[in-house]
Amino acid sequence: MNIVLAKTDDFETVKTITQTTIRTVYPHYYPAGAVDFFCEHHSDESIKKDIEEGNVYLLIDDGKTTGTVTINGNEINRLFVLPSEQHKGYGRALMDFAEAKILEHFDDILLSASFPAKHIYLKRGYKETEYHVIDTANGDHLCFDYMKNKV
Repeated sequence: MNIVLAKTDDFETVKTITQTTIRTVYPHYYPAGAVDFFCEHHSDESIKKDIEEGNVYLLIDDGKTTGTVTINGNEINRLFVLPSEQHKGYGRALMDFAEAKILEHFDDILLSASFPAKHIYLKRGYKETEYHVIDTANGDHLCFDYMKNKV
């Protein structure tokens, strides 16, 4: 298992991992309007910008890219593992990597927690700092927490 910095030509891979995970996992937790909001939030433009700024990493195992994480300052963003590759420790490896990178320069770590991942962050010692609701299409709502982990 290896985690490497994404390059410009990795855009499609990051996009595929992100969109596949959202479209496969999130409908079990969120209504359609919220799922669409997540997909739009992780737009081509935002992924490309993060790659160009050197903030995106890929997890590769046995030659297959299975996950991605984005680090913006002291915030973990866009951490996704392909649904077919979940429950193999890849998410944990990406979190360990991102936390270590952030702690090289900061004393705390921030993230926005979706329902599917919130329990994982709680187990890692993160605490809710804010609760948010965004109105989305079809009268649906997207609920999430901002979380923080002081080390």
